[in-house]
Amino acid sequence: MRNRWGILAILFLVRLTIAFQFQSVAAVAPLLQQTFDVGLSDIGMLIGLYFTPGVVLALPGGAIGRAFGDKPIAIAALLLMTAGSLVMATTDLWGWQMAGRLASGAGGVLLTVQITKMCTDWFAGKEIATAMAIFVNSWPTGIAISLLVLPAIGTAYGAGAVFLAAGALTAIGIVLIMFYQPPPDATATATSSSQLDPLALLAAIVAGMIWGLFNVGFAMIFSFGPSLLAERGWSIAAAGSAISLVLWLSVVSVPVGGLFADRTGRPLTLAVAASLLVALLVAWLPRSDAVITILVLIGLASGIPAGPIMSLPARVLAPQTRAIGMGVFYTLFYAAMMLGPVVAGRLAKSADTAAVALDLGALTVLACPPLMWLFERIVSVRVRRARS
Repeated sequence: MRNRWGILAILFLVRLTIAFQFQSVAAVAPLLQQTFDVGLSDIGMLIGLYFTPGVVLALPGGAIGRAFGDKPIAIAALLLMTAGSLVMATTDLWGWQMAGRLASGAGGVLLTVQITKMCTDWFAGKEIATAMAIFVNSWPTGIAISLLVLPAIGTAYGAGAVFLAAGALTAIGIVLIMFYQPPPDATATATSSSQLDPLALLAAIVAGMIWGLFNVGFAMIFSFGPSLLAERGWSIAAAGSAISLVLWLSVVSVPVGGLFADRTGRPLTLAVAASLLVALLVAWLPRSDAVITILVLIGLASGIPAGPIMSLPARVLAPQTRAIGMGVFYTLFYAAMMLGPVVAGRLAKSADTAAVALDLGALTVLACPPLMWLFERIVSVRVRRARS
């Protein structure tokens, strides 16, 4: 297949399998507690294990992709994800559940780095913000599908069937990725130097920090928002339903933000404005009774910066350096996503309120605009040096 929008559709569906598999534990957490006689802390650990390999594997994952090729590594990653799900589906031991989850997460990390690079290859300089916004939207779509499908499967057939379903979907991903073809100019640049120049490396680091910090702030809403509302007397069901508004609305706002960024030609201006608004709204949420209104506004605003931020690496990474550069980008992202919830949890415990976690989320989003300015400065300096 050589149509770039067809390629985007394939990559969207393949990335969707990562979100579906990630959510497979949380979607049936009560069932897992009953099946394996574990507590919420164990469930939380099992959920978090999925992202743990990212800090170690994201950077070498880019180098591995460069050495062995996009499609072979993507297939290997999907096989690892499938194997992890099969282990979880067929064992009654909690230790093997954790091992299977780690294997799935390792595959998910390798696949994320690789297919993000593949998407960038096809759209660099051509509606990149729109393409990356659609690509990123596969995550909430996969989570939403898992929440609709997996609880029913688990209730009817047990926890093993849930993980079999996740494994079956990743196996379908293997079939889909077979149809991927590299862009026409990929062969011409394949033998070029893959070494990142210092300014491109610095820009990739800053871009990864922006994406990581923005997602930490976004995650605070889902991680601690229900607890915040429960502190105010909301039922668990009502709190969860209210917070889910942000997710559903972001499914709409993410592609709209990418489209606006490409049409206006000022993606970072749009991202800065939206980030400031999101930071204000997240800080306002613990201090206002207009909960639903604020959550709706957060959902509409929070998706707008996603496409522009994800398009940042394409501005400094040449085709031959994208695999390594995306490894750097995702290393910073996974580090932020691993540390952010831990810090927020400790602060919330110390203050005896979930509100402080939301405040931390507002601060991490607020840190993004200065970093966007820094990214622009690095790019400007790099362009001047290239011309001189």
